Amino acid sequence: MLAALPLLAIAILIANGLAFLGDVAMTQVMFALPLPSGTALALTVGDGLVLLGLVLLYVELFKATRTSTSTILDHALSLAVFIVALVEFLIVPRFGQGTFLALTVMCLIDVIAGFTVTISAARRDFGPIREERAG
Repeated sequence: MLAALPLLAIAILIANGLAFLGDVAMTQVMFALPLPSGTALALTVGDGLVLLGLVLLYVELFKATRTSTSTILDHALSLAVFIVALVEFLIVPRFGQGTFLALTVMCLIDVIAGFTVTISAARRDFGPIREERAG
């Protein structure tokens, strides 16, 4: 049952927690990483959330390739996470920023990719049976 939970919900929940419970801005620098070029890469909270979202999206795409009884539930919950993220992005002022837009688009990609992969697998598994002609 836990395998059906969409992992991108973790990134959305963290963003919600930071927006509503914490005083942390998405532009706040978490740390600076010195590069060999002499410049420093300043990684912000928003950048960290986007990177986390990309890693979770990668895992979600692998989850979409399996066929089990929880696959439909996983797709439905992924769609619900996308709808919640989209509504928050459009209506809640705190989420009207590029970081949350990127997370919302990742949720959309998860939904579309999940349905696409599942439909492709179903067509392969349940497609018409082709009889080979003796020739």
